[in-house]
Formats: sequence, C-alpha cells, structure tokens
Amino acid sequence: MMLNRFTPTDSVKETFKEKVQRRLLAEMNLIATTDNDEIVRRRLEHIFSNLLAEENIILSRSERNELFEEIVADILGLGPLEPFLRDESINEVLVNGPSRVYIERNGVMQETHVRFKNEKDLMRIIERIVAPLGRRVDESSPMVDARLPDGSRVNIVIPPISLVGPCISIRKFSKRVLGPDTLIQYGTMSRPIADFLRACVQARLNIVVSGGTGTGKTTLLNVLSSFIPDGERIITIEDAAELRLNQRHVVRLEARPPNIEGKGAITIRQLVINALRMRPDRIIVGEVRGGEALDMLQAMNTGHDGSLTTAHSNGPRDTLRRIETMVLMAGMDMPLRAIREQIASAFDLVVHLERMRDGSRKISAISEVLGMEGDTIVMQDIFHFVQTGFEKHRVQGHFAPTGLQPRFITKLEMNGVRLPPDVFNPMDPLYSPTARGQGRQQRR
Repeated sequence: MMLNRFTPTDSVKETFKEKVQRRLLAEMNLIATTDNDEIVRRRLEHIFSNLLAEENIILSRSERNELFEEIVADILGLGPLEPFLRDESINEVLVNGPSRVYIERNGVMQETHVRFKNEKDLMRIIERIVAPLGRRVDESSPMVDARLPDGSRVNIVIPPISLVGPCISIRKFSKRVLGPDTLIQYGTMSRPIADFLRACVQARLNIVVSGGTGTGKTTLLNVLSSFIPDGERIITIEDAAELRLNQRHVVRLEARPPNIEGKGAITIRQLVINALRMRPDRIIVGEVRGGEALDMLQAMNTGHDGSLTTAHSNGPRDTLRRIETMVLMAGMDMPLRAIREQIASAFDLVVHLERMRDGSRKISAISEVLGMEGDTIVMQDIFHFVQTGFEKHRVQGHFAPTGLQPRFITKLEMNGVRLPPDVFNPMDPLYSPTARGQGRQQRR
C-alpha cells in the first residue's frame, strides 16, 4: 500500500487539520460536558493518531508534533497567534488583516511570516476571544476591548471601521513581576534613582508616571507599588487588571464595559468615587484618561497621600496639561486657575518614561511640582537621562541629577526617610562627569 508523506507546509496539512476538527466537533458531548483543556487535548491526540493511520500518512516525530500543536492551537487557542502568546520575549502582537501580522520583541517591531487563510479564518479567532466574555463584535458593534485569560489586553476592530480587514492588537501580560533590580539591569533606571523613588513612595508623595504608549508605565507603577510598606490598605483601580501587588491588604477593582445591550458599564470614575468610601490608605489608579482625574485630585487633596497613577503624555510638563484637559472632561465648570491650583497641590512628582531609538525604555526625567507662580505651575527636574551617543544600535548615556535638591526633602525626613547627602550632587562619583549640568526650572 502506498503511504502518503508530507511536510507541514503542504496543502494536505490543511485538509487533515479540518478532518481532525470535524471529528472532534462531532463529539459534542465531550465539548459540552467539560471545560478541561487537558481532557480535550487527550481526546484530540487520540483522534489525531487514528486519522494518521486511516489516511496512511507517515510523519517524522518533529512533523507530527508540529502539526498536532497547530491543531491544538486552532481548537483550544488562538491559532497561529498562539506561539507568540507563549513567547515571553514578545510584548505585543498586532494583526492588520489576514495577511499582515507584526510582533514587538524587546522593543523592536518586526513583521512575521504568519498569515491567515482569509478574513473568515481571522474572524473565527476573534470570535474565540470575545465569546467567553459575553461580548460580541459585528457590523453594529465593530470595536471591542477584551482581556485574555492570562490578563493580556486585546483590542479588536473589524470592517467597516477597519479598511484593511479585521485587526487585533494584543498587549501581553507579563507572568513575571519585575522588581527594581531588573529595571536597573535593563537600564530603565539607576540604583540612586531606585533608592530615591523608594524614599518618595515610603514618604507618601503623590506620584504620576507618564509616557507614551508602550514605554513601560504599568511596569514602573508595579515597581513603585512594591515600595509601599505592608500593613497599609491599598485599593487599585484599573481598566484592565495588570498590577500585581505582593502586599496582603490589597483590594483590586476593575472597570466593566457595557454588555451586549450597551448597559451595565462601571467606569474608572465611578470606582475612584467608590474607593474613597472604602477607607483606603493608598489609591492606585492604573491610568487616568478622563473625568476621573478630578476625583483623584480631590482624593489627593483631602488626606489620601501616597497615591499613584499613570497618564499618557510627551513630557513632564505635558503631563500636567493633559491632566488639566481630563479634569475639564469631568463637566465641572471650574476656572482654569482653580484646576491648576488643585493639580499643583495634589502632585509632588512626575516620573516620565520614554522608549528610546533602540527600543529600550528609560526614565528620561523625574520632575518635582513646585507650586503656582501667577497662573502657571512651576516644575523643576531632579534627575534626567543624558544621552551621549548611539553606537552599535544601542543608545549610549547615563542618569544624572540636575544638582537641584527637591523642596519636599523635609517631608521625606519628617516621615523618617533619609537619603545620602550627595544623591542630588552631579559631582558625586556615582555619576559620570559629563552629567554635570545645571538644574533648571520649567514653566508651563
């Protein structure tokens, strides 16, 4: 008898995969009575082996394993995207229609060779994402935000909104909690900066972490949160739960999107207002995007010191301008000066992150909010990143203090937190001689 032999790239593979899937789907009792993926996987393996024998197909061990894992991914996972989700070096997966799939690995974007057969095949994966969440995506509701079981954030856009076909954007959820030592190793910050930020958190300063998309704001917020002493009641508020705190007394709140009928949404603003009734020692808002900024400012100005949040912006000064705009989105008829006074009174520190040309993420500036002068908010840089060059596809540079001592140093000392006297001295041997720059004040 002639035996068929094919490599995983032959068209026979697709026909064979469809036969396995049809055979499994015919066993509806198995699917309906268990949500245990391992049971389904074992049954798949049995069907797979039987069909190989029935079709007289011989595969090498590597070909057999590769084909079987593809079938498992198609039925239990997200098809050709599944290997990217398992690869911890990949941060984002971006699908621009069936024939364009990109990944971001270690900060660098690259196109992959993965392709979907057609838009129908891609929509099948999208349905697998949204169906377990009770969500829907169709022409009447062509956009959806979702979260995978591992916590990864997913945004989906389909035609007619998307002109290139169905699009998927997956921001992966890191299974490993990064600590300050890891960020120092990655070059995101230096040891003196880590010690300084630890002191600021322990002294209950209000801190906003700012930066563009994908600069590592949530990762840094996780690190800052780890500096909060045990025994404090912490309430976290997020649009999609990503923070992972190790303290015992943590209450995690997550916003809820509307259901299929467009009802039942719980917004970040509602959660911030409710958190104030829950006797918090600290409030951590994953990201402020709208009117909740006003409620957070009021919380910071009414005794809830030590609060942390993030915001999208292009720089420390732009961060405060963005927060101004968000407060106006709350619909309150407040004079601009009154809003700025609240901002200047609420925030002590802005920590700004940037993604550099080589894909690395770095704290580019740490700025103190000094207060008001006239109608403007005055800031000063405490630390900054000094880039000295770009060699061998890597950004060269170092972190350095500006030479200015923050005005809140007294608050640190009153909270029993002391820093080495030379930590703000650019002449200290800890820093490169090229970092001997003059401190500067910034005006909005």
